Amino acid sequence: MTARGWALFSLMGVVWGIPYLMIKVAVDELSPSVVVFARCALGAALLLPFALRQGGLARTVRTHWKPMLAFAVIEIVGPWWTLTDAERHLSSSTAGLLIAGVPIVALLLARFFGAGERVGARRVTGLALGLAGVTVLTLPHLTGGDARSLAEVLVTVVGYATAPLIAARHLKDVPTLQLITPCLTLAALVYAPAAFLTRPATTPSADVLAALAGLGVVCTAIAFVAFLELIKEVGPTRAGVITYVNPAVAVAAGALFLDEELTLGIGVAFTLILAGSVLATAAAPQRGVRRVPWSARQTSRADGRVESP
Repeated sequence: MTARGWALFSLMGVVWGIPYLMIKVAVDELSPSVVVFARCALGAALLLPFALRQGGLARTVRTHWKPMLAFAVIEIVGPWWTLTDAERHLSSSTAGLLIAGVPIVALLLARFFGAGERVGARRVTGLALGLAGVTVLTLPHLTGGDARSLAEVLVTVVGYATAPLIAARHLKDVPTLQLITPCLTLAALVYAPAAFLTRPATTPSADVLAALAGLGVVCTAIAFVAFLELIKEVGPTRAGVITYVNPAVAVAAGALFLDEELTLGIGVAFTLILAGSVLATAAAPQRGVRRVPWSARQTSRADGRVESP
């Protein structure tokens, strides 16, 4: 990975690890629709002047509206509401850990986007470990009656795994600002009526307003620009590896600011999900290619490899 790729990766590891904390704070006083609307509207308002300055925004939307619509619905409109609603009943730490399953789902979905890779014993083991981690994490909530919240997080996971594949395949030539600005605008328009109907009767507290500002500015406007650039830099599968870092940030933030309990079960689940995701998304070894010692007689085109007959 290039230095630019590592910089984007590090940024995304942090800025998409803290939304769970901010969402948890916001839903204490606001409906999920209000939270999603505020987040999208603020992000779109910040990015729109820069997208317009680039020129050709309307032409880009006319040319690519179908994949852009799919990306907006699958990445934002659906998952952001389901995740926000789920956090009314789940801790921010639990939500962040469950999202760590995104790379595993992305590996399975990649086959439907023409990017299927050989799934060997290592990846099967990774899928099994990841599933075991999710099971350890979710069983207590299932017995506590939070099955709906878990299903909502699953919808979010599938959306987060699918949307980058769409962006990489159909939107890779679309400028980042001209992709994310219309998508956020559309999401804000979709949630505007519900947000108006469920608006709070009084002004939210300072903590909630700060959480909304952080969601809109840091976790939406800045984060989406960085994420789409990361996809272009390293590809959708490797970009999804940020979800290995996000849960650690989410758990730490929940413990520090919300006094969420760190249990042995959370530790075991995090270890299993992390190990499973790493194994499930590791690059498969190339077949028919073996490394040989370099010599001056090799050409630069060989790159230290020879093809096996």
